[in-house]
Amino acid sequence: MASKIHPTAVIDPRARLGEDCEIGPYCVIGPNVQLGDRCRLHSHVVIDGHTVLGSDNEIYPFASIGLKTEDLKWRGGITWTRIGDRNTIRECVTINSATGDGEATVIGSDNHITSASHIGHNTIIGNGCILASAGLAGHVIIEDQAVVGGKSVVHQFCRVGRMAMVGGLARVVQDVPPYMMAEGHPAVTRTINKVGLDRRGVPPETQQALRRAYKILFREGLTLKEAVARIENHLPRLPELEHLVAFVRSSQRGLCR
Repeated sequence: MASKIHPTAVIDPRARLGEDCEIGPYCVIGPNVQLGDRCRLHSHVVIDGHTVLGSDNEIYPFASIGLKTEDLKWRGGITWTRIGDRNTIRECVTINSATGDGEATVIGSDNHITSASHIGHNTIIGNGCILASAGLAGHVIIEDQAVVGGKSVVHQFCRVGRMAMVGGLARVVQDVPPYMMAEGHPAVTRTINKVGLDRRGVPPETQQALRRAYKILFREGLTLKEAVARIENHLPRLPELEHLVAFVRSSQRGLCR
């Protein structure tokens, strides 16, 4: 099915559009952009750079996607922005391309990115995440099904783990562990993300094991090495706990403790 393109839209003839796309008034699409099928750009959307979007993405007015990084270390080259399927990108969202030649900013599928969120260079976002007017600096990693609350900011090279929740107005300067809830200025880990775990169908026995792991990590005064050993030796071998332990072991900036 042919795409519907408003006459005021400016689309470079080298751009590639999938079938049944809708391009609204005053949108601008650059020469190295590829849109999948059924993408909808409302109005005043700018997509440029080497940018690839999958199918069924909906982008609201004044969003800016794929433009040159704001990182002062940028020295040229081809950098990428890659976005999956079925994402909602609301008003005034900015998504920057990567910094180094051949590198990419990557966003998965089924994410909901609300108005005025900023996604910096080389950031990696998984699937099913929610960003609520949040700011992500460069090289941030947001794992699957995580939530970053309203007006929160995440420092460079920090990670937010799977199914974690960052409370509103938080300042994240270290890693937020999977399945946990963090908030504050700076953010600290408060407890497990019970509401998120319930919504994702995580069974009660797994939630109980995660709660015990939280107490070992954050309430018993142990070093991270000691805490990880205790979790491995005294708690059940569950996939969620294995992911938590791997996340803790790979942390470069430390945890929000």
